[in-house]
Amino acid sequence: MSPLLVLSLILAYFGILVLVAWRTGRSHDNSSFFVAGRQAPWYLVAFGMIGASLSGVTFISVPGAVGAAAGNNGFSYFQLVLGYFVGYQVIIHGLLPLYYRLNLTSIYGYLRLRFGPSTHYTGAAFFILSRTIGSSFRLYLVSMILDQLVLGPLGLPFWFTVTVTVGLIWLYTFRGGMKTIVITDTLQTMFLLLAVIFSVNAIACELGWSWGDLLRSLVQSDLRTPAANCADTGTPMSQIFFWDHSARNFWKMFLSGIFITVVMTGLDQDMMQKNLSCKNLSDARKNMFWFSIVLVLVNLLFLVLGYLLYAYVDAKGITLPAKADMLFPTLAFEHLPVVAGLMFIIGLIAAAYSTADSALAALTTSFCVDFLGFNENRGDVHTRKWVHIGMSLVLALQIIVFHSLHNESLITQLFTVAGYTYGPLLGMFAFGLASRRTVRDHWVPAVAVVTPLLCYILKSNSARWLGGYEVGFELLILNGAINFAGLWLLSLKPHNHLTQ
Repeated sequence: MSPLLVLSLILAYFGILVLVAWRTGRSHDNSSFFVAGRQAPWYLVAFGMIGASLSGVTFISVPGAVGAAAGNNGFSYFQLVLGYFVGYQVIIHGLLPLYYRLNLTSIYGYLRLRFGPSTHYTGAAFFILSRTIGSSFRLYLVSMILDQLVLGPLGLPFWFTVTVTVGLIWLYTFRGGMKTIVITDTLQTMFLLLAVIFSVNAIACELGWSWGDLLRSLVQSDLRTPAANCADTGTPMSQIFFWDHSARNFWKMFLSGIFITVVMTGLDQDMMQKNLSCKNLSDARKNMFWFSIVLVLVNLLFLVLGYLLYAYVDAKGITLPAKADMLFPTLAFEHLPVVAGLMFIIGLIAAAYSTADSALAALTTSFCVDFLGFNENRGDVHTRKWVHIGMSLVLALQIIVFHSLHNESLITQLFTVAGYTYGPLLGMFAFGLASRRTVRDHWVPAVAVVTPLLCYILKSNSARWLGGYEVGFELLILNGAINFAGLWLLSLKPHNHLTQ
């Protein structure tokens, strides 16, 4: 496939997004940028959040992990997704009412009202750290593929690819912010889902399968993951539930999925900023409910796509790439018809950018509101735009740093990193909501720093200290629990009305 053809497709794609930004960004005050004037239709927010939640990591890593030799995963990821669904119900009934009752622009304002300024700054700082790391990993993925398959062959260096990747996001978000993103994410989610459905259908046709043949193969578990050792026969690729003591155990993944969702959605300014752009609490709840149902189905579709990719490799005798993350792009560009490669590019960009654009807006919002004291009606627009540029540069620099660190499935890396950086947020919010006690506010930053360090030590030595037990996705739960315990040790008698 010609790199110039792909580049032309990318430019046309972003031409559409820039046109939408121009139409929606005419009113570029803080209210429009931060929360879309609190007038966003809930159904558009819900649909757009699908793409924002999936990201380029899901688009690449989840299908690749289905048949990866490391871990014999199969469809075990779906156990995590089932936990996600339960976590969204916690957000609907627990966190959204709180945020709307306090009329928050940044959700970390709750920490100031509940505990004090030091806790507020700590929570916002950990969000910025968490989100910049997570967004950088996601954008690194799309930058890496564009570099290897599109811009690299044209002789352009990786740093140029990164600059273009981040610069395009800034271009269509710097004026309208959330008001623009509600519309652009709706379009990008549509492109993403069309790309996945087309890919599933195209590969099935290449195999000569009907949809009935595909369902029959999934039910009969015709394919197995590579064997871990000589005595192992491998795992059926379509197997969902696992009850062994490995990292893929159902209860470990299900419970982790609940906490991952509560933290990475409910305690994340990025995802909650979309909900706060709805007209009222009722609309925000409807948004989250229908979004959670559709997201479960979409994740299952990604797993089916992974099954088909490995079925295609098996049928055609293709050598698997060294890294599972490269399976989908390798087949799309080197083995499947040209149109499949073009749809892959559209899906990848839609997944990556629908996540990154709202993340960039949320990072700008958090810094302006939590550290500079802005709100919907107060704050210099010119300063906000400079903050937006600064956050873009931070993302670009981190992607370049990560360029040499890709050594395992990115989906695992993302959640592992988030387990360290989101854990203190989980502990602070859980303590504020579950107890009526206050804390010695000035000590909270120290607890938030020590907690991830303790978790790192525990994870590094868990197999040796715990008789072979390896800490996996449940790291986030342990992290939050340790932080909660630290805050309890610093706690004082209750007196704050926000604990009610």
